[in-house]
This record gives sequence, structure tokens and C-alpha cells, in this order.
Amino acid sequence: MPFALSSPAFDAGQPIPAVYTCDGANLPPPLAWHGAPAGTQSFVLVIEDPDAPGGVFRHWGIYDIPAQQSALTEGGKGEGPAHAVNDFGHAFYDGPCPPPGHGVHHYHFRLAALDSPRLDFAPGGGVAALWRAARPYMIAEAELIGTYRR
Repeated sequence: MPFALSSPAFDAGQPIPAVYTCDGANLPPPLAWHGAPAGTQSFVLVIEDPDAPGGVFRHWGIYDIPAQQSALTEGGKGEGPAHAVNDFGHAFYDGPCPPPGHGVHHYHFRLAALDSPRLDFAPGGGVAALWRAARPYMIAEAELIGTYRR
């Protein structure tokens, strides 16, 4: 079974419901994964918008997700695993919020299985730096893409 990431809230390539955006409750959507490879000791998750006007915009980064975990429930912005600082300047989830009239944006939910139980990552670091710090430990990666427009 291949390593895969999904959400019960939206299908791959489909719109992300407004409740998970700045136009709604701004809650993190529920996510689930399966097929993590042998040797997985933890996970890292990032959400990126490559369609942002200024280049890739990072909405969320969490790390040190335990290997036995296979899902994230809806909500819980400040709970659970450690959080990196997103491009809004917050150490929690900030959902899709593209400029009105800018067209459809694609949100890449990227989950990496790591062969390390913990990352040596300083609190206050950004999401891009988190992904770079995790890269040497990645043994698999799964991606889910959702869309949103305003």
C-alpha cells in the first residue's frame, strides 16, 4: 500500500470547504494517512500555496508527530505536535486566504515520514526552514492538493 494522505473534508484536487479558510472558522481540516514505510519514527506536515502573488506562501508546519499517529482531527490550532511559524507570522494554522479575484489557488498538504523520532528544530523557526531541516530524515512523502478561490 503506497504512502497516501487524504481528508474526509475534501477530495484531492477539489475545493477546500470555507470553514477551513479565512472566510470561515479558519480551522485546520481533518487529515488521515496510511501506508507509512517501515522505519517511520515521526511525521512532518506543511501546507503551501505556490500560487500566491509573492511566491510560495506557507500556511502551516507541524513536526514531531508520533509515528503511531495516522490522523489529525479538525481544529486544534495550538494543540499537539510542535508548530513552525507560518508566513503570517503565527505558530499555528492559518487557512487559505488568497487575494479576492486572484483565481484558483492550489494548497499542497505535504506529509513526510521521517526516520528520526524528533527534529532538532528551534522554536520560532519558519515553515520553509522546517521542511529543509526534515529533508535529510525523509523516507517517504505523501501529498494532497486542495483548491480555494475568493
